[in-house]
Amino acid sequence: MMDLAMGQIHRFGQDPRHDAETLTFIQQLGIHNAIVHTPELPGDGYWELDGLLWLKRQVERFGLKLAAIECMPNRFYDKIKRGLPGRDEQIEKVQKTIRNMGKAGIDKLAYVWNVLQIAFRTGTLPVGRGGADVTVYHHGDMAPAPVTEVGEYSDEFLWDTLTYFLKAVLPVAEEAGVMLALHPDDPPVPKIAGVARIIRSVDAYKRVLEIYPSPSNGFEFCQGCIAEMCADVEEVYDAIRYFAERKAIAYVHFRNVKGAVPDFEESFIDDGKVDMLRAMRTYKEAGYDGLFMLDHTPRLVNDTPWAHRGRAYAVGYIRGLLHCVYAE
Repeated sequence: MMDLAMGQIHRFGQDPRHDAETLTFIQQLGIHNAIVHTPELPGDGYWELDGLLWLKRQVERFGLKLAAIECMPNRFYDKIKRGLPGRDEQIEKVQKTIRNMGKAGIDKLAYVWNVLQIAFRTGTLPVGRGGADVTVYHHGDMAPAPVTEVGEYSDEFLWDTLTYFLKAVLPVAEEAGVMLALHPDDPPVPKIAGVARIIRSVDAYKRVLEIYPSPSNGFEFCQGCIAEMCADVEEVYDAIRYFAERKAIAYVHFRNVKGAVPDFEESFIDDGKVDMLRAMRTYKEAGYDGLFMLDHTPRLVNDTPWAHRGRAYAVGYIRGLLHCVYAE
């Protein structure tokens, strides 16, 4: 039987009460895996081994496995992404982080290739089912955004810096037994504020695999972002099959949306354009044997800021699909 992960425990280590509450919530839902987002750990531009072992122990205290770390702090690799002086020193420290993760037994590290922030939304409106709060993106509202202090970056430039990064760190990841998992741009549009967003299509994902073929070169497969990219929903199922068959999926962000770029909105897991039962069957048919994670979700009435009620609903839905499909 396949399993779930609950993730996006942001800034783990800043607020022990929040960390304990979140891990208890995961445990009570019967989930066995946790994914931590940008933990606060010791190290000057990298994560020390002792800090990673501490993090792993904190998760294991709740009977959970630390299945992945989702994203390094941007300060760990901002010069690499922007091609600035000092990028080679940052690469050495990223390599050190990867080696330490391997020694700690944490075998998946997600990352992004954004000069600006990974996710943008233009509003939160009660347009979901029953008036639920959902996030929306209308590119017409974002397109006039002025160039920021970081300047402008082209597609070609960012592909060059990503290639430089992958060729430097993937051999180390292979030796350490760690899979790097690239998250796509969200929204997957060509440019915001003068900065290209290169991981915006299924073809871009394929190009990343071609840069350095390796079992350590994979994806944080955000099905929601893939759906945002694809006006034709059939392309979503094709993408699942393509990357699952190539064992390139580290884990899945299993969420749903309505619409596609340039305009879309997030939705309840059972209320978007993707047939989630068909999607789950496609993962199975393609041989995927990793974790499913719910990712974002609308908030239900009187929900918390972290959407505990919405997350619980999505977890139950995913668990039902897993029992249905992977038991067939």
